Amino acid sequence: MRLQFGARRVLWRRPTVDLSIVIPIAGIAAFATAGYLTRYVMKQDAGSDKIREVAEAIREGARAFMKRQYTTIAIIASALAVVFAVALGAGNLVLGAKTAFAFALGSAFSAISGYIGMHISIRANQRCAAAAQSSYNAALKTALRGGAVSGLSIVAMSLLGVSLLYYLYGWGVPATKADQTAVILSMVGFGFGASLVALFAQLGGGIYTKAADVGADLVGKVEKGIPEDDPRNPAVIADLVGDNVGDCAGRGADLFESTAAENIGAMVIGAILFPYFGVAGILFPLVARAFGLIASIVGVFVVRTREEEAPMSALNRGYAVTTVLAGIFFGLVAWVMLQPITNPGTDPISTLPYPAPSNLTWLYYFVCGLVGIASAFLFIYITQYYTEARFRPVKDIAKAAETGPATDVISGFSVGLEATALPAIVIMGAILASFYLGELTGIRVFVTSTFSIGGGLFGTAIATMGMLSTAAYILAMDTFGPIADNAAGIVEMAGISGGVRKQMDKLDAAGNTTKALTKGYAVGSAALAAFLLFSAYLEAAKIQSVDLAKPEVFVGGIAGVTLVFLFSAFAIRSVGRAAWAIIKDVRAQFQESPEILAGTKKPDYGRSVDIVTRAALREMVVPGLLAVLTPIAVGFTFKFIHVTAGLGAGEPLGATLMVGTIAGVMLALVLNTGGGAWDNAKKYIESLPAGKGTEQHKAAVVGDTVGDPFKDTAGPSLHILVKLLSTITLVLAPLLV
Repeated sequence: MRLQFGARRVLWRRPTVDLSIVIPIAGIAAFATAGYLTRYVMKQDAGSDKIREVAEAIREGARAFMKRQYTTIAIIASALAVVFAVALGAGNLVLGAKTAFAFALGSAFSAISGYIGMHISIRANQRCAAAAQSSYNAALKTALRGGAVSGLSIVAMSLLGVSLLYYLYGWGVPATKADQTAVILSMVGFGFGASLVALFAQLGGGIYTKAADVGADLVGKVEKGIPEDDPRNPAVIADLVGDNVGDCAGRGADLFESTAAENIGAMVIGAILFPYFGVAGILFPLVARAFGLIASIVGVFVVRTREEEAPMSALNRGYAVTTVLAGIFFGLVAWVMLQPITNPGTDPISTLPYPAPSNLTWLYYFVCGLVGIASAFLFIYITQYYTEARFRPVKDIAKAAETGPATDVISGFSVGLEATALPAIVIMGAILASFYLGELTGIRVFVTSTFSIGGGLFGTAIATMGMLSTAAYILAMDTFGPIADNAAGIVEMAGISGGVRKQMDKLDAAGNTTKALTKGYAVGSAALAAFLLFSAYLEAAKIQSVDLAKPEVFVGGIAGVTLVFLFSAFAIRSVGRAAWAIIKDVRAQFQESPEILAGTKKPDYGRSVDIVTRAALREMVVPGLLAVLTPIAVGFTFKFIHVTAGLGAGEPLGATLMVGTIAGVMLALVLNTGGGAWDNAKKYIESLPAGKGTEQHKAAVVGDTVGDPFKDTAGPSLHILVKLLSTITLVLAPLLV
């Protein structure tokens, strides 16, 4: 570097290192580490014959559900791929073919991601249960490393999938702003395919897991007074299967599409700013994601705990190491790749010289990345505050349960509403701070003669990348949750009690918290990415802004909010319907065979699993199709029908995207946090000496049951809905221009 103190400026020599080689290296390293961790988990003791028997029943149920679910999703995805290929191909055959291929690839990778999440969890669960009999530390490490297989593999697949598409579509394409932008926009089908499969995977898995959970709890714990995960409950295996197909497979597909869509969105902005950064600006999101993978690998291996230590302390330690390393790597990548060309030439649209960039551009963007990393950190700890039993909100709900189910429900819902404020402040602060820092770079490129994009938008993109830099470790923590939950259930069903059960209860409670953290993290990243992808939509649709004063645009905004609430209603109602089917079956089995409650006859677990499988797959279709068809209907309705002169064809759909995203993010925070708080309030009461079986506990079970479809079905599905809106509108944009 060269310092020029006299002019009070710092001039940095542009590095010549090509960091793109880190992309395949990190991807291969992540897969190699996942392979090592899989071997580590599989080498652990698989437990007694009883543990093996329960685990095998869970595996059979999970595999059967996933096979049926993905067959249904494949039919829907194939039909949509053909529709978009034909629609886009009518105007541009090459674009139609590229979009359809990208859509198919994104769909396939998303499905594989969900399968990976489920595949390892149904093997790590029994080994975690067996390890708990000898060492609390071994049980925690087994659960986290099982989760890390999913986290590392899924983020690596997202990274390599987007990279593969870029190099495939960009082969031989001239290195110009227009050509590179066209390449990236032809890739948006990858994000849409990933979002579509993730939505149906999360919906189907969420409906399954909560229908089984509600059925098992209401009949078993409330009506019959038997403990959670009691082997006499016919729905208990279905409940444990649900942890895998909902929390593992569904969340795996969710975070795969998150990282894929946000990589592509940031690459779109990087392509627009091509005159300043060249190909480096396009590749920056991929390189930053690659270094985040490396940081996550290190974070996983540092996690270990003392026998008396709280599990969240050990997990937070690993997260802190991952965060620090991600920040250091981010600074390195920004310094190497984001030092702009000092004389970018003349803007062909405005015919004026491009504004001279700041010499501290890389530093401003590095700080944008730190803003994103700090935002992720804040989201994690805000969610912990609202969902951990150590803090005031969960204790308030537990206290309210003393006077019955009604006050428990009221208190939990109020916590959910309250929990929107701090995350909203973090989101607002992150967007404003990163945009301001980006504008300090002085970068500006005209998209049309009257519409330009500055460095501020790339700043928000980089903040989003910073927030997602720890995604692999966060997903490992998330999958830790259902593995620990399953292990606790297996311990109960195997008749193991005493200290082992207490150890597993600790891990189970920590798992509830980690699942809540991931949902908060996913909402935060969705909110930051929504601003980024909305701007990418404006560029793709060739419109400058979305004016809500125009009646068609206002109506489009109302359609977005309506979609969010109607989708949530359908998702929650689907749980109720599917739960009713399983409740009837559990009651019928108890009535048909009184020996089941006496413990002298084994319930027909397979019957309950089959009933809830068929109900969940039937119920997931309507809300899923609603999410896809609403933006299509809005876009094409107002392309041909409008009353306002000069209305941009993409404006009403832009309002659907913008307003629907805001509503979706806020409602997801309510549902996720409220549901998580209800759950841990119940766990807190169960940890008290005289907690289980009391009227307070029964009231808390009702509150937890109300929160189940909130936090595990509608809330997580809303994260995906928000990003599905962004990706489907990007795919539709060429048809509206």
